Amino acid sequence: MDFTFTEEQQLFRNSTRRFLDEQYAFEKRAGILEQPHGYQESHWQNFAELGWLAMPFAEQYDGLGGSPIETMILMEEMGRSLLTSPYLATVVLGGEIVAAAGSEEQKSALLPQVGAGELKLALAFAEQGGGYDLTQIRLRATKNETGYLLEGSKTTVFHAGVADKIIVAARNAGRAGEREGVSLFLLDPDAAGLQARSYRTQDGGSASDLEFKAVQVPEEALLGQEGQGFVPLQWVIAKAAVALCAEAVGTMWAISEQSGDFLRTREQFGQKLGSFQALQHRLVDVYMKCQLSQSLVYDAVCGLDQEADQQGGKPFGPELMRKICAAKYQVGLDARSVGQEGIQFHGAMGMMTELPIGHYYKRITAINSTFGDPRFHLRRYRELMRQDQDKAA
Repeated sequence: MDFTFTEEQQLFRNSTRRFLDEQYAFEKRAGILEQPHGYQESHWQNFAELGWLAMPFAEQYDGLGGSPIETMILMEEMGRSLLTSPYLATVVLGGEIVAAAGSEEQKSALLPQVGAGELKLALAFAEQGGGYDLTQIRLRATKNETGYLLEGSKTTVFHAGVADKIIVAARNAGRAGEREGVSLFLLDPDAAGLQARSYRTQDGGSASDLEFKAVQVPEEALLGQEGQGFVPLQWVIAKAAVALCAEAVGTMWAISEQSGDFLRTREQFGQKLGSFQALQHRLVDVYMKCQLSQSLVYDAVCGLDQEADQQGGKPFGPELMRKICAAKYQVGLDARSVGQEGIQFHGAMGMMTELPIGHYYKRITAINSTFGDPRFHLRRYRELMRQDQDKAA
């Protein structure tokens, strides 16, 4: 498979890196994190002007018609710059699930606002005790004369504190563990009966835990068709997992490059640290892990790109799922290893808040526990392999 970027994609990568280097230098990050929700609103408007917020959506919704490859490029560059913003929550999760599950009327109303930076979204899908299993949805949606009544809770809803709309996965039929009977609802964050506990995450972002106490929503709040929300939810979480893998790869490359620069300039015993062969070998190992992880992300992204027309319509096949699991597993292991090596290369300085290395490791740790950790994806990969072997037998 050819992983070479087109000329336009390479130009997009170069311009994105140049913009983030200028506007989001690490020296400015501490001030940005002091903002109430850990990001700067002026940056969000810049993203809209650059087309980043409209990039993955179809042209008929004022989007740019980008593919998962462009999203990967953007997320990797965001990882290099340790960018904190509601991009994952609004575009990769919220916007993508509207595009996958919403009606034409809903997509026409919402997606242009997302692309213009006028509407921020959050996706509430995870629940306490559910682990990484998307079928473990217990929040109930009971239909009544005026719409639906939502009862239950959600946890770790990224950037819900700044969202203009929250998309909620609820169960209108069946029970936890079943794929059928899952519906998606679009509601206001100030809806009566909705209680939020917002907090800052260790990597500089923000999230909220939500309690739904007899939250009444109108029938038009239903996103797409009743009981048909699981497949688009599965698609969007899979795409978001790959996007996070790309972000992790960006942090890995940044650690590799900054560690190399440090070893070439720092002296010990009258010699540059980079002159010691043992450290050279370890730096090469870091480089190889970056390459391996990036290759698996490319493979998963190309798989998503090839099946893009199926998203939200039918479950994706086991081959694509294996590619996603392989990427999330390997990136999880390699990113953690590269982060630890980066800290050791810098010695005690690696843990200082004045240097980016420790902040990269915090972000890697958060990515590893989002949308499935390495152990979860290894187990799923093995299950998929056994299923294929059973079919072949």
